Amino acid sequence: MQIFLYGILLAGAMVSVATQAGDRVYTADQTSNTVSVIDPATNKVLGSIHLGQDVPAALSPLYSGELLVHGLGFSPDHKTLDVVSIGSNSVTLIDTETNTVKGKIYVGRSPHETFFRPDGRELWVAVRGENYISVIDPVRQREVRRIETANGPGMVMFRPDGKYAFVPSSFTPEMDVIDTASYKVVARVSQTSPFSPNLAVDQDEVWFTLKDSGKTQVVSAKPPFGTLTVLDTGPITNHVTLITNSAGRFAYISVGGKDEVLVYRRSQGSAPALVATIKTGDLPHGIWGSGDGRRIYVGLENGDGVQAIDTLTNQIIATIPVGQLPQALVYVANATTSDAGVANLKPLGPATEALHLELVPPAGVSSAAHASVSINSLGPIDNVQVAASGLKPGGTYRLVLAGGSQAQDLVIFSAGIGGTAIPQSFGPLKHSVGRSQPAPVMHLEVRSGESGVGDLVLRQVEAPAKTSHR
Repeated sequence: MQIFLYGILLAGAMVSVATQAGDRVYTADQTSNTVSVIDPATNKVLGSIHLGQDVPAALSPLYSGELLVHGLGFSPDHKTLDVVSIGSNSVTLIDTETNTVKGKIYVGRSPHETFFRPDGRELWVAVRGENYISVIDPVRQREVRRIETANGPGMVMFRPDGKYAFVPSSFTPEMDVIDTASYKVVARVSQTSPFSPNLAVDQDEVWFTLKDSGKTQVVSAKPPFGTLTVLDTGPITNHVTLITNSAGRFAYISVGGKDEVLVYRRSQGSAPALVATIKTGDLPHGIWGSGDGRRIYVGLENGDGVQAIDTLTNQIIATIPVGQLPQALVYVANATTSDAGVANLKPLGPATEALHLELVPPAGVSSAAHASVSINSLGPIDNVQVAASGLKPGGTYRLVLAGGSQAQDLVIFSAGIGGTAIPQSFGPLKHSVGRSQPAPVMHLEVRSGESGVGDLVLRQVEAPAKTSHR
C-alpha cells in the first residue's frame, strides 16, 4: 500500500500526519451547479457531483435542485463534504466515500460559507443575506440556534482548539469573534473595508481578505484580537490559505484582478514578507493546501479550471479542467479509503467549449483598466462574466455588445471602492463574439455611464479567443 505524508486541517491550520492515499480536491462550480472532484495523486478530474440544472431550467418555479453552488467545507473526520448553494438557501451534505447526497438543510437568505466545529458536533453556516450564523445539528440535519452577528457574515472558521469562531462581514466593516462555549460575540474587530468573503485561521493568527479594497488583514487569534498588519494585496483579493512545510510557515492569497497568487512568509514576531508572486490563469478564486503543505490548489473562476502549485518551488505543475465558474475549493485528506471513492461521479457536462476573452483600453488611451471574460454555455443560452479592475471607484459602467446595426447594453454595473467589478449577464453571446468566423461582426465593450454613448473604457482584444474544452 502506498503511503503519503499528508495532514489534518483544523480551521485553516495544517497539522502533518501520515495518512493513506485517497485525498480529494473539490470545487464548487457556481454556474453548472456541480461539485468537481479531483484526485491530487494524479492531478486528474474524476468527475462531478451534479446538484442542479442549468439556467434557464433552474429558474422555474417548480425547480427543486440547487442553484449557485458556491461554498464548501468538510467534517473533522473528512467523510462529509458540506456544500452551500446561495440561490437555493441550502447546505447539502455529501458522503465523500460514495459521492452521494445524504442530507439537505435549508437556512436563511443567501448563505455563503460553512464549516464544522473542530469537535464535529455542529455545522456553522454564515447566512450572508441576513445577520446571523445558523448552527446546524448535522445528525438531525436541522437548525438548533442562531448567533446574531454584524450584517452580512461572509464566512466562519474556528481556531484549531475550538474555543473561538471568527466571522468577517461582507457588508459591514466588522469581524466578530464568537466564544463557542457561550455562543456569544466577545469581540468586534474593525475591518479595513466592508467586503470580506474569506478567512483562514490557526492558533496564532486570523487572515481575512478584503475583496473590495484589495487588501488582506491579519489579526491576532488571541484576546484582545488586535490587528497585526494590513497588506496591500491587489484588486479582487479573493481567498487565503495557511500552510506549513519544510521551508516554513506561509500564507497563499489569490488575487483575481492580477491573475496572481501571492506567497507570504510568516515568522513569529515579524511582519509577513512577500516571497513569491505566482502568475496563474484567469481570475484565481478558491485556494487550499494539502495536509503536508507541499501543494496548493487554486480554482480559476474565469478559466473553469484548477491549478496545482508545488510550494517548495512555487511553480504550477498542473492545470485541471472543472465545472463552470469554480468558487470555493477545499483539499480533503483521506476523503476516501476504498474504490467507492469514484462511485456515482458523472462527466463534467456536455462537450462544449467555454470562451475566454480579454478586454483592454482602446488604442492611444493610457489606463490601468483591464478585464477577463468567461462565456459559458447554459443549454440554449450563455452566461457571460466579466472581471474588471482599474476602473474609477464608484463609477457607473455598461457592458455593451457592439458592432451590429445597433449597440446593445447587456448589464449596467458600478465599480467598488477598489475600482473593481464582476458583472454577469445572459444571452446567445458566444457565437456573436467568438472567433469561429473570419470576421465576426460584434464584440464586447465597457463604456462609462448608465445610458447613451459614453466613453469607451475597454474593448475586446482582436487576438484569437482562448477556449477551455470540456
